[in-house]
Parts: sequence; C-alpha cells; structure tokens
Amino acid sequence: MSLNDILKTATTGLAASQAGMSAVSNNIANVNTPGYARQKATVSTATSAGRTSGVVVGEPERVADRFLENTVYRRTADAGQAETVSRYLDQLQSLLGAPQGNGDTTDDNAPPVGLPAEFNDLMAQAIRLTGALEPGQTNSSFVNSAGNVLSSFTQLNSDIDTLRGNVAIETGQTVDRINDLLKRIDGLNDSVAQSQALGRTTSGPADERMSALQELTGLINVKVTNQPDGRVSIETASGQMLLDSRLRQLSLPAAGASGAQTTYPAIEIRFDDRNGNTAATGQTLEGGSVGGTLGGLLQLRDKTLPDYQARAGEAFDGLARALNAASNAGTTVPAPATLTGRPTGLMGDDRAGFTGSATFAVTAADGTVVARADLDLGSYGTLDDVIDAINLGLNGKGTASLGADGTLTIAAADAGNGVVVAQDPTAPSSRGGVGFSQYFGLNDLVRSDTSTLVPAGFDAADETGFGVGETAQVVLRDPTGRELASYTVTGATGQTFGDVIDGLNNSALHDFGSFAMSDSGEISFTPTAAANGVSLSVPVDSTNRKGTGLSFSQLSGLAGNMSGMDSAYIRNDISLNAAGLPLGRFQFGAGVGAKGLGAGDTTGATGFIDALNTPMKLGGNQRTVAEFTNGLFSEIGAAANLANNATVDTGARRDDAITRRDTFSGVNVDEELANMVVLQNSYSAAARVLTTANDMYETLINMVN
Repeated sequence: MSLNDILKTATTGLAASQAGMSAVSNNIANVNTPGYARQKATVSTATSAGRTSGVVVGEPERVADRFLENTVYRRTADAGQAETVSRYLDQLQSLLGAPQGNGDTTDDNAPPVGLPAEFNDLMAQAIRLTGALEPGQTNSSFVNSAGNVLSSFTQLNSDIDTLRGNVAIETGQTVDRINDLLKRIDGLNDSVAQSQALGRTTSGPADERMSALQELTGLINVKVTNQPDGRVSIETASGQMLLDSRLRQLSLPAAGASGAQTTYPAIEIRFDDRNGNTAATGQTLEGGSVGGTLGGLLQLRDKTLPDYQARAGEAFDGLARALNAASNAGTTVPAPATLTGRPTGLMGDDRAGFTGSATFAVTAADGTVVARADLDLGSYGTLDDVIDAINLGLNGKGTASLGADGTLTIAAADAGNGVVVAQDPTAPSSRGGVGFSQYFGLNDLVRSDTSTLVPAGFDAADETGFGVGETAQVVLRDPTGRELASYTVTGATGQTFGDVIDGLNNSALHDFGSFAMSDSGEISFTPTAAANGVSLSVPVDSTNRKGTGLSFSQLSGLAGNMSGMDSAYIRNDISLNAAGLPLGRFQFGAGVGAKGLGAGDTTGATGFIDALNTPMKLGGNQRTVAEFTNGLFSEIGAAANLANNATVDTGARRDDAITRRDTFSGVNVDEELANMVVLQNSYSAAARVLTTANDMYETLINMVN
C-alpha cells in the first residue's frame, strides 16, 4: 500500500468519525423531541482501480422501522375512536342522573334526581293512589310525579339533540384538521422526495411527516404506504385514496357542520389542486370503516345516539300508552261536560276499523244516567257512520263531531250533565290494540303535540291520503351508522298503504329485510339474518295525510317515529287541578235513570298499577314499561362502562406500539455516549495513522535531500 493510500484512508477515517460524532451529538440534542428518530452516519468502502482507498461518507440516515410505525398508526386510530365514543357515552349516562336521588337541593353532595329515580317514584305514587287515604294529596303527588317523568323524558330528548349537535360541531372541526394534516403531509412529501433525489438526508422532513401521520391516524383510520421516491400514499381503510400524486380533501357541507339534524350530508372526497380549488371525485367517506376520532363521531351521530333516542322514545311511548289506557278507562265524578280528543289523522270517510263494543253515556251531576248508547263498533263502515250512531243513541242529550284534523269531540247538551265513554267488559272496542276512548284521546292523562301516542290501526287497503309530490325518505343504516339503502315514499292519488309496502319491498331496502302491516296497523320491518343490527329512520318527511297535519312518520310507526316525548305534557286541566284525574268507573249495568257513577269513586286507581305492570310489545318483546325502561337505563350504563374499558385497552396497545417504535428508533443517551467513545477512539486511531504517514513522508524527503 502506498503512502498516498494510507493518507487517504486516514483522512476519510477522520471524516467518518466526525460524521458519526455529529450524528451522535444531534441525537443527544433531540433526546426529548417528540417524533424524532435517531440518525446514524452512512459509510461505504471507496475503491479505485480495484483497490480499496478509504471510505465514502454519505448523508446521515434516519433509523426507523416502517412496520413498527404502521402498527402505531393502526393502534392510534383504534384508540382515537374508543376515546371519542367513551367521552360522549359518559355524558349521555350523566344526563340520566342517579338511579336513586333524595331530591335535597340544599345538599351539594346529594346525587341529582334523575330519570331512573323519577320513574321509580311514579310507580310508588301509583301504589299510594290506590290507598286513597288522602285522595287530594295522593292525586296531586301522582300527577306531579307523572309530570316529572314526562319532563325528564322531554329533557333527555333535548339533551341527546344537544349531544348530537356537539358531535356534529366536532365532526366539522375534525374534518378541517384532517384536511390541514393532509396538506402538510403532501408538502413534506415533496421535501422528502427532493432531498432523496439530491442525495441529502431526509431525516428532518421525514420526522415531521411521521408526527403528522400519527396525529392524522388518531383522527381517521388510514393505510400508509411508502413509495420508492420517498413519498407516502394514504388511503382509507376501505381503499379510498386520500393522497398519492394528487392531494384530496374531505368536504363536509356547511349544513352538516353544526347543530342536531334529522339527517346529515355525506362527507365527500374531492381533488385539491393545492391552490384551494377542488373537484369532485365521485366518492364519499364510508362511515362503517372510517375509524379514528372521525369514525367515532360518525358512529355516535348517525347510529348510537339516534338509537338511544329512539329507544328512549319507545320507553316514553309505552309509558304514555299505559297511563292513557288507565285514564281512558275511567272518568271523573261528576263526568266532564265535554270530552275533547286530539288529532288522529282520520277523516269521516275513513274506515272505522274498530272491533268490539263501547258505551257512550250522558250522566247528571249526581251520576244518574240521562242517555246511553251501546254500540257494536265493528258493525260500522266509516267514522261518519260511528258518529251518526252515537248522536242517534244519545237522542239529543249529547253530540259527537269530528274536526278537520281528526279530533273527536263529545259534549253534553244540557248544563250540569257530563259525558262518559266506557269499554264493554266482555267485548271491549279496539283499533290498533287500544280502545275507542284511548284511540281518540278523549280522556288522556298524557298528551303530545307531535304524536298521537297510539297506533294508527290502518290496513293495507286504507288510502294513505298523502298529496301528489309529498315525500318521506326511509333510510336503513348498519350498526356503525353507515347508510346501506334508502327509499322515498311519494304521495299519489288513490295510493294505499299496501302500495307503500309494495314500493318498500321492491326497493333496495328489500335486500336487507321485508316490510308488512303489523297487528296494530303500522308498517313493520323484519331484517334478514345477515342484516342483524340494522336500523330504520325517516329523516325527511313532507307528507300530510288529507290535510290533517299528521305525516307518514307519525302514522306509520316505522322506526319508532311515533314517539312524542319532545313535546309531552300532562293534560292541562289535570295538571292545574289534580281532582280532574279520572279515577271513577262507569257502572256498566246502569240503565237510563239509574246511578252510573258514584260520588267519591276511585276504583279506577288500580287501573294505573295494572296498566304499568301489564306487558306490552317494547323493543320487539313483551315487557312491562318498567322492565324496558330500567333495561334501557342499565344498557346505557353498561355501554358507557364498556366504552371506558375499550379506551383503556386501546390506549395501552397504542402506548405499547409507540414504546416499541421508540425503542428501535428513539434516542438512548447511554448508547449514544458509548458510541461517542468508540468514535473518539476511531478518530484518534485515524489521526495516529495520519501522523505516522506524515512522518514517513518527511523521512523520505529528508533522505532525498
């Protein structure tokens, strides 16, 4: 080996040691910098004419494992989704209040009286009502308790709407942040690719890109793929491209950015020319596989919260039906001068649709029967026929009339008299599973401005009465909230409910289940085995049956849309005077001139206990209102607990993945100091070789001289 080769080897060795020490120094300086991956100097053997001539020192390279980084990305997405769902379910659970509350508002540490506690109190007050030791006080306590429960249901409905509104706002903010990160990663892609093409180190922009990718994957579940030129491509878990050679941006229309709505627009994926101009790709973000914070928000907004809201509405509906069944079976003593129902959506030419019998009576102030009409309601064709029969039977002592919105009114003709409607004890009247008085709401305890609170009782041959151009959109979603299919019901002249069912069964919805008329005269949906867990909703509805103001979603009972808990209240005259609670019972055997009502009669009080303890179809099964309601409260609590556990588990897995990544690519000060000692020794050795070679040159020169 010549002296020139020795000198070149020594000088390149010095350069290699200096490059290594520079990398070590940089590593130690960034030991606490988040997302920093340690660097190491790159050295390769230099050859010339087949002979080794030292080393070539390259740019420092970033020490990282893409498989460990991708694991962090996946687990960060899982943790982001779990944390989001848990956060909102905790809020939902807190809205219910404590299962028991003492109602002491002066004690700051006392648990608030929540809906579970108020519901339990209602059951207790109903039992007290049957004792009648202090009728005035027990009536007031029962009415107040019922009012508290209804107010809590109404408040719960409003609170869930508020939660959905908050979720919608956060969804918009999350979409904006995702777009910012995609733009940033796109810019860093250019920096990494340019540095790699010029042979320079990519560590700085690559570290920044990794940090941005980790934040991005916490917001949305994506697949990150490294490209040969140093760039990364990003696509969603369902394969929709977000970044390759072209940048995409997510677009959430402003109408869906804030506030609770019945339906939300889809998030579009649009091309971005990097100058703020976008163009449609024809793709939308699929909610079922979005993942991350955004996936959790979409799941909460489109599925979880609406489902709980619908089931709370079903609990309210069951409670309202039970209370109204008992109140419509009774009467005040003396009987009221007028019984006025609520809108039903039926007109006089509609099919009566009743089976069984009912008695319509006019009674004097002392309870004596003045007039009485016993009608077999199943023998009449239309509602006009029924009303004519009532008027004929009451013989001028009372009159029945039907309003433009389907509200039935029965009034006594003479001052001081009252009217009573009673079920036949052996063959009670029924339409949609409820009696005549309850169907029309003549003696309701509970009212709602947005629901009839009873099944409509239609059959397939009944006309829908929806006008031409009036529509109702039926949407089917999977358990994650992703829209599977939809169908728009469109009103037409002569259209029947059978036609509507045929249309539903011939639409894309039929791939997931079938539609039919239920026993109560509503439209029911039975999903296929493969579609278990899907849910229906009617988010948009402009229909108006025969101008009565009642819509398809209110009358069809589809997807629980008949719930009226958003505007529930105790009937005004009862809330103002608890003595108006209908606790008396008509003596069915009393003819004209006999006592049909007895002063102080409270025998109907037991009807409230019986109704609340009678199983009805709730949630697809026969259960009492208490069983279903308490089951719902427990389920919300269990879901919140499971979501919290999922947050802990996914967070631990994410942290483990980060630890593994950082163990491989992170900076270990002890290891770097050890490397520094080795490099210093290498530098000293190269320096000694250089000194020796220099001495040899001087010796040769002196010999020549």
